[in-house]
Amino acid sequence: MTDTNASRIIVAGHICLDIIPQLPGAAITTPGRLMKIGPATVSTGGAVANTGLALHQLGVPVRLMGKVGNDTFGANILDTLRAYDLALADGMIVATGETTSYSIVISPPGIDRTFWHCTGANDTFSAGDIPYDQLGSAKHFHFGYPPIMARMYTDGGAELSCMLQQVRERGLATSLDMAQPDPQSEAGRLDWASLLKRVLPDVDVFFPSIDELLYMLDRPTHAKLAAGDPNVIDGPLLRRLGQQLIDLGVAVAVIKLGESGLYARTSANGDRVTAFRKRLGLNAVGWVDCEVYSPCFRATEVVGTTGSGDCTIGGFLAAMLRGDDVTRTATAATAVGACSVEGPDATGSVPNWLVVQRRIDAGWARLGTTLNWGDAITATPDATGTYSLQRSSL
Repeated sequence: MTDTNASRIIVAGHICLDIIPQLPGAAITTPGRLMKIGPATVSTGGAVANTGLALHQLGVPVRLMGKVGNDTFGANILDTLRAYDLALADGMIVATGETTSYSIVISPPGIDRTFWHCTGANDTFSAGDIPYDQLGSAKHFHFGYPPIMARMYTDGGAELSCMLQQVRERGLATSLDMAQPDPQSEAGRLDWASLLKRVLPDVDVFFPSIDELLYMLDRPTHAKLAAGDPNVIDGPLLRRLGQQLIDLGVAVAVIKLGESGLYARTSANGDRVTAFRKRLGLNAVGWVDCEVYSPCFRATEVVGTTGSGDCTIGGFLAAMLRGDDVTRTATAATAVGACSVEGPDATGSVPNWLVVQRRIDAGWARLGTTLNWGDAITATPDATGTYSLQRSSL
């Protein structure tokens, strides 16, 4: 059983129950018709479960902090966590009278998935729900999905900012993952650029997806991406966005690109990176002023993509905490993400670290990449297929 006081990393934030029915095809909403579907996979979801359990599977001591209601779905989540390790449920809050968050994941064959989501108890999660005096020996604090946690995005992100500041005051490094808000919701209408300006100085590693990032910082380009423009995502765009996040205060910007892989950029400010790495008990060698691009590894079979981005983050954090450089860390991230999609739920097919490393060392094939980096960049792959990006000008 895991000793939670010895956890190297704390994963906090959004948690829910995912209900993933097996669907035979796209025609699933014909009014008045009984549609025959297959069995459902029921699993934990959200950043706390997906990233946290991925880290646990990889062998990283982790403590989970989320909030559920005292209802059937909440009991299911807690039982699932305890099935992995009894101690994994110890940091969870059970809120009397509140509803546990859940998602119905609509994922027909060959079509991008859709989520029907109830935010539930996640909406009342606040900075006061973190037991700061119980962070123990942890070196890193990861928080996930504030765009679908009402207390965390209202009032310009005041609760989120307060929480991150208190964590950093206790000497931990920090990272933040996002989620795509419903454009028609209060979160969708929020001034996310202002919120990020407020909170990112207290974030060491930021993990948005390209879709989330464009929605928050560049709506015109996001509209082109949503319209299916195949030329939207390229090297110059990623480099511009990465630098924008560095300028907002993060030490490391990691942009998830779905089936196109992962882009990471680190600050050229040696003091900023050294301070971040010192919190982890690691030196800054190989982490100052770097740009890397890691294409996706080729999965044996793509069974389900739910939670793959969260597992990619788990791989990144695991390698980072091991002391790997940026290139090897980005490689591990996309490798764990590829393992994730080989099962129907997020973490069931994530193996231990040695298995992941053996697949990489054995010459695990990558998916092809069509990203154009422009004339100002030279992309040089290492033996595993992760590219170091050398720039001649910014």
